[in-house]
Amino acid sequence: MKRYEVFLKKDGRDEYRHAGSLDAPDPEMALVLARESYLRRAEGDRLWLVDREDLIIGDADFVAPNADKPHRHNDGERIAVRRRQLREEDGR
Repeated sequence: MKRYEVFLKKDGRDEYRHAGSLDAPDPEMALVLARESYLRRAEGDRLWLVDREDLIIGDADFVAPNADKPHRHNDGERIAVRRRQLREEDGR
């Protein structure tokens, strides 16, 4: 048995979202099980299945260098303050 990760998407909406995982002996059976388990109530119009063995996973040491970069999470407040200051200086 192989483990598959299931991703669903509604047409024209958002992105694919992880819906869960399932075990199946082969890809064809995985598709049937995914349809019966995850699409019974029309939760999505598109389906992706990924064999868990095909996932590439970055370990904590690989991911760590990017964990401490607060400048990448700018909410726009600094830019708004700077623009406000510039408008006030111009007399607008």
